[in-house]
Amino acid sequence: MGSPVTEEGRSYREGPQTEVTLTKGFYMSKFLVTQGEFLAIMGTNTSYCTGDTNRPVEACGWFKATNYCGRLTAREQRAGRLPANWCYRLPTEAEWEYACRAGTTTRFSYGDDPGYTNLTKYGWWHENSNTTNKPPGASYFVFGRYYQTHPVGQKLPNPWGLYDMHGSVSEWCQDWFARYPGGAVTNPQGPPTGKERVIRNGSWFDNSSALRSAMRWDAPPRNVSGIYGFRPVLAPVGP
Repeated sequence: MGSPVTEEGRSYREGPQTEVTLTKGFYMSKFLVTQGEFLAIMGTNTSYCTGDTNRPVEACGWFKATNYCGRLTAREQRAGRLPANWCYRLPTEAEWEYACRAGTTTRFSYGDDPGYTNLTKYGWWHENSNTTNKPPGASYFVFGRYYQTHPVGQKLPNPWGLYDMHGSVSEWCQDWFARYPGGAVTNPQGPPTGKERVIRNGSWFDNSSALRSAMRWDAPPRNVSGIYGFRPVLAPVGP
């Protein structure tokens, strides 16, 4: 977990590198939660960039994301599609980075890409998400340019078949934010309390280095932003 001090574009938040062992299996959604999926579960759509329900849900705080997971769990259990000892939830930060890297140790899951020449094949970021002319539908107007989100799954997946792990919208994780412990840990879940929750992945508004596998952010759980979305994991309940 984290990045070496020599990694280009590295943030101080990404250290010290920590050896993580995950002993519990989980399934991760191959796509970000879409506006259509969110609307079907929550009865509302928090997003600003609407017009296509296959776009990722955004402007979504941590509590809305966790509520979605809880309601999805309840619906699937009522329908008999999910055993009582399984649930949908946000990934831990360790689970998210493990899934993003997909067995790699490079800056991105597809390689180091020092010149960012291949990044546009895998993710949406500020270079390919903005225009000087107002696009159809709602868009964010920032620093004289218009930005829009894009439907999920349009870019290439990582080696494990997960889409938009580099860019599109940043993703809430389960953990409270803290500095990495260093050394070796097993099944880390972050500190027991805190003020900010972990956010992983860069977004349509971020620069190229923010889309690296190791990049991490933090925000108060009530924060709502057009760059925040999420994807759930499916895992057994309890220890």
